[in-house]
Amino acid sequence: MRHQITLACMAWFISGSVLAQAPSAEVRKFLQYDQPLIALTHVRVIDGTGAPAQEDRTVLLRDGRIDAITDARTAPPKGAQVIDLTGRSVIPGLVGMHNHLMYTASINRDDEGRTPPPGMFVTEIAFSAPRLYLAAGVTTMRTTGSVEPYTDLNIRRQIDAFKIPGPHLDVTGPYLEGKDTFFPQMAVLTETEHARKTVDFWAGEGVTSFKAYVKISQPVLAAAVDQAHKHGLKVTGHLCAVDYRQAAALGIDNLEHGPVFTDSEFVAGRAADECPASSAVAASWEQREIGSPEVQALIADLVAHNVAITSTLPVFEAFVPTRPLLSRQQMALMSPESLRSHLEARALASTTPGYAARQEALLKKEMAFELAFVRAGGLLLAGPDPTGNGGTLPGFGDQRGVQLLVEAGFTPLEAIRIATLNGARYMGRQDSIGSIAPGKHADLVVLKGDPTRRIADIENVEIVFKDGYGYDPARLNASVRGMVGIR
Repeated sequence: MRHQITLACMAWFISGSVLAQAPSAEVRKFLQYDQPLIALTHVRVIDGTGAPAQEDRTVLLRDGRIDAITDARTAPPKGAQVIDLTGRSVIPGLVGMHNHLMYTASINRDDEGRTPPPGMFVTEIAFSAPRLYLAAGVTTMRTTGSVEPYTDLNIRRQIDAFKIPGPHLDVTGPYLEGKDTFFPQMAVLTETEHARKTVDFWAGEGVTSFKAYVKISQPVLAAAVDQAHKHGLKVTGHLCAVDYRQAAALGIDNLEHGPVFTDSEFVAGRAADECPASSAVAASWEQREIGSPEVQALIADLVAHNVAITSTLPVFEAFVPTRPLLSRQQMALMSPESLRSHLEARALASTTPGYAARQEALLKKEMAFELAFVRAGGLLLAGPDPTGNGGTLPGFGDQRGVQLLVEAGFTPLEAIRIATLNGARYMGRQDSIGSIAPGKHADLVVLKGDPTRRIADIENVEIVFKDGYGYDPARLNASVRGMVGIR
């Protein structure tokens, strides 16, 4: 069995120290390979940089790191565990930048079809989500907003200690929200001093990023961003009351979802620090072309301020009732109530005249924006956001996001880079994760097939290496069958 030093534990988010725990019995149930020296032979290497694939290579893993990449004709070192990966590809571990350890609760409506007070709830799924992410090839992820931050922090500690399986976690603090929130689980911040104290407290508790939400005001957001930056932490936002260009001017680091569904700056007559109806935001974007001067000016402003955008196309695709249903495998993983809720929401949407066509058009426009943003020099990240109407599952959504980026016009190599190296770059970890190169952590995903030719092969995960330990995705998925939505 391999030695017990873990070279890439989550301590890098906190102190950079190295932990020395051995995998627990629970973790070992899901391990296929745990030898200190592993040779992946005859494999296609897609390194995550956007460079062309390297055919018939050997990737040598030693003590949790990538030791060398050589021609497959070079004999592996004596004592190496040799894994013949003929017909397989290896990509870097996915870096999920809009992921959660929560999921949409059952969607309940009154007899008029509305969600009654106190509003919408979400459900923590801290048991099933980490396993699903890891099984799909997500080896690092940001929680991007938390409704149970102590749960997320404790799950991170247990993963770091090798007590449970899961990705490395960047735990985002509780949502920084404004007045009249639709989610009773979120904090309400209306004073700048309250925002600063909230950031200070949760930074002290160990969160490693923050997320602002739709009704936060400009002064409160400015205070939160300033205070987070004093701690060396970044702030992202799913905004509405504050528009994209206002947020960029305030120094925000990242914006979630892209503007077509969230940026309110083009809504006519919008009051300051007020969030218009989502239908008004969508309508304002329906009236604009991505090549128009005002949209191009927005892109230029975001790029000039170094504001990253997180693509979350899967959560929006789930709202298009003419798009494909979830696979049988995904349905089997869901709790009966979660599946019922999603299918009911989808069926209800399909009865509204023109709804499907409108949502499809908005999805395509968001895709066009993301492509234009990158072509202008913007940093695009990726994550599925497993919320919405329940049609986006952890892990599966990450894989679907890569496919939708290709549909948007990116090459498969570009899409893989967005889902791997770009996230690492945003977090300042590009020297250790996000691409396949000697010296980096052995966070790798073995795929059957060639995603550069058929991007759907991103789903064919056979082995996931995290810090050099090879996990069995089938076992991980089987361990949470019927649980998504309840635990």
